[in-house]
Amino acid sequence: MGAKVEERPDGLRVEGRSAGKLHGTEIDPRGDHRIAMAFAVAGLAAQGETRILDADCAGVSYPRFFEELRRLASS
Repeated sequence: MGAKVEERPDGLRVEGRSAGKLHGTEIDPRGDHRIAMAFAVAGLAAQGETRILDADCAGVSYPRFFEELRRLASS
């Protein structure tokens, strides 16, 4: 997406782009619901399409996440 992401023992540090917008890409959350949800939100701000593989993994903590995200994004 063009952002610098640093993996840490307790999570991630995401540094946004200082110049330009994020760009859409394919994200593989590897079953991590937090990654799927975080990058789905980032995808809303990105230019181009963002595709999240195994997006249903978000249902672990928020079964209606994508339904709600679509609702909010269309408001």
